Amino acid sequence: MTKKLTAEFLGTFVLVFMDCGSAVFLGTEAAGGHLAIALAFGLSIVAMAYTIGNISGCHINPAVSLSMLLRKDINIKEFVGYVIAQIIGAIAGAALLFFLVSQTGIDYTGGLGSNGIATTGIFGGLVVEVVLTFIFVLVILAVTSDSSKGNIAGLVIGLTLVFVHIVGIPLTGTSVNPARSIGPAIFAGDAALADLWVFIVGPLVGSVLAFVVYKLWNSSKSK
Repeated sequence: MTKKLTAEFLGTFVLVFMDCGSAVFLGTEAAGGHLAIALAFGLSIVAMAYTIGNISGCHINPAVSLSMLLRKDINIKEFVGYVIAQIIGAIAGAALLFFLVSQTGIDYTGGLGSNGIATTGIFGGLVVEVVLTFIFVLVILAVTSDSSKGNIAGLVIGLTLVFVHIVGIPLTGTSVNPARSIGPAIFAGDAALADLWVFIVGPLVGSVLAFVVYKLWNSSKSK
């Protein structure tokens, strides 16, 4: 269990530091910035999938862990441990970003890559996060349930994260991952912290809906 938890900690640390870092130090207004940030998120998933996938499954996302709990790939004790490790990893990644910003003065996002609902409002933000997480988690459930796709699962999941970010970055900054939102929000404070619940509830609801559809599809196959 310790190996799994350290893997989830490290994977989430890398996700937040590298990906929110790409937003912090590049910004979406730079040439190709929007796409570069989306690619950073996808590439981090690909890298971590082939690094820690065989140890913990490379969830690095409470919404993904929730779907795996519902599918009974992990038990409740493992779920709680995974989520705690993911949140701590996200906070550590955000803390390193906070330190670097304090040394350089650079933060093109103005909030350590934190998520926000200024563009969408509360309801719009919830809808965005539910839908994008639904797509992301449904792909994960589908590719990880087929052993023949094992070698390419990490790539497929990473590319899926890229395309949901392409849509989501201008809207909410794209969370689809409560841990990824919690880390930066703690240090950004203010609106990022006040609106954080949207980026916890939305992804978790999207994850449950993805599992429901996945379950319906698989139950129909057995008939």
